[in-house]
Amino acid sequence: MTTKEMKKTVNKEETFDLLEIRTGKVISVEDFPSALKKSYKLKIDFGKFGIKQSIGRFTNHSKDEIKDKIVLGVLNFEPRQIGSEISEVLVLGVQFPKADSGEATFITPAIDTKIGKKLF
Repeated sequence: MTTKEMKKTVNKEETFDLLEIRTGKVISVEDFPSALKKSYKLKIDFGKFGIKQSIGRFTNHSKDEIKDKIVLGVLNFEPRQIGSEISEVLVLGVQFPKADSGEATFITPAIDTKIGKKLF
């Protein structure tokens, strides 16, 4: 990778440490037809941080594949209007192999972990 492809170097304490990234368990998955692109509406239990809603493009996964998974979500981004709903949490993901831009697979811990745990 060349330096032109990388973003500038930042200070961890002034950037990453400001993010509230926690584990949560997906408790429901529904189609979300009011989004511009095919999406799901997820309800995610973050333990003491509450149940939050997220709208995401994880549709290359079946709903059954996503339900009950532990995912990583950013809890302290401003809520975002997507279609007819508010997305309260950004679920972290990476590009789904050979999918259109923006279609993602979620990031999950390698082992089962408690909900509400902080990413560091």
